[in-house]
Amino acid sequence: MVSYFNEIDKINFAGPDTEKQLAYRYYDANRMVLNKTMAEHLKIAVCYWHSFCWHGGDAFGAATRNLPWEAESNILKRYENKLDAAIEFVTKLGVKYLTFHDIDLAPEGNSPQEYQYNLNHMVDKLGQKLNDNKLQVLWGTANAFSHPRYMSGAATNPNPEIFARAAFQVKNALTATKNLGGLGYVLWGGREGYDTTLNTNIAQELEQLGRFLTLVAEYKHKIGFKGSLYIEPKPCEPTKRQYDFDAATVYALLQKFDLVQEYKLNLEANHATLAGHSFTDEIAYACANNLLGSIDINRGDAQNGWDTDQFPNSVEEMALVLYEIFRHGGLTNGGFNFDAKVRRQSNSLHDMFYAHVGAIDVLAKSLLAAEELIVNKRLSDNISSRYSGWQTSLGSNILQGKVSLEDLAKFVVENNKEVNPPSGQQELCENIVNQAIWKK
Repeated sequence: MVSYFNEIDKINFAGPDTEKQLAYRYYDANRMVLNKTMAEHLKIAVCYWHSFCWHGGDAFGAATRNLPWEAESNILKRYENKLDAAIEFVTKLGVKYLTFHDIDLAPEGNSPQEYQYNLNHMVDKLGQKLNDNKLQVLWGTANAFSHPRYMSGAATNPNPEIFARAAFQVKNALTATKNLGGLGYVLWGGREGYDTTLNTNIAQELEQLGRFLTLVAEYKHKIGFKGSLYIEPKPCEPTKRQYDFDAATVYALLQKFDLVQEYKLNLEANHATLAGHSFTDEIAYACANNLLGSIDINRGDAQNGWDTDQFPNSVEEMALVLYEIFRHGGLTNGGFNFDAKVRRQSNSLHDMFYAHVGAIDVLAKSLLAAEELIVNKRLSDNISSRYSGWQTSLGSNILQGKVSLEDLAKFVVENNKEVNPPSGQQELCENIVNQAIWKK
């Protein structure tokens, strides 16, 4: 096995006062927080695509990153080298999980048969390395959006033969994820949407998408995959309008096709903000409807209107996100996947470590703030007090359907008084959050 990060030692916890840049200040994997270790709560994953496949190119310029594991003419050997780099990186980072697309892990090849051979070959290689290094797949997925065949969608394509090709890929990727012991499988409909209604039959495409999701759920049960199925919402980009716009849109889609019990959501921070929501809002909505499954943790840039996939760096933002997640019981099979990439100008391999170490510390510090908010109960007590009227006989009877519209009208007339709503105390709540973040 070739080493690609010789100059980097394993990253360890050194405490908040350390001067070392490549050390954890707050992420102590074995520290107990809310009755679990930090590592168990967060289940931190490194994504294969941005970390080991992305060359630094963008819509306006060519590659800026030299990936030494690609300096090999034999294509399968090149992917084996990339796998070596990924395993070395994850083990030195001191986390336990990877996420991948099928064609990140193995070359697609020139035929379905070649695709299957390559994927099976690399799954065998990955499985052995996971076992040797005590690592795990958080989730796998299929890339059914990059190839030109998917220019008009995969499941929602006007051509049913392309629908079938996408089904072929997902079948193989889901099988691979199961064989690798993955905890989940994600469907991101990168091009399941449209740019104009002038050439789009929306009703037809929605039926196709519902059928595809049903087929995947059926296959999951057929092969005995015990992991979770996730859908990852995104409002736009590359299409103008996606059918999986946000958490609420996906919930409606799942209800329409009777799939609510089959799928959870893999929510991404940058996708939430592109939809016009805060990430906390998306998380809270998913929790309220028992849909939260896993997290792609990153951020966008307020001055850039596209999916920049930057590493999270704000404890203030992440503390509220983690508070919502863990006050609702935390994640089960899901975890925190760094679907993020270094900046195009950050062309040293060392920058990957700086990015991940800093972001992991942000998560860890945010988790400690969330623990403080959950334990002191100041926010939850404020909410309980604000809605306490619904615990009275009037509130209870309304929700249980024991009163009619006429009954309520009669109640208002008989009581004949103006009622003031309770104060929202937003400023106090914001102070409580900041106090939790600043607490040592």
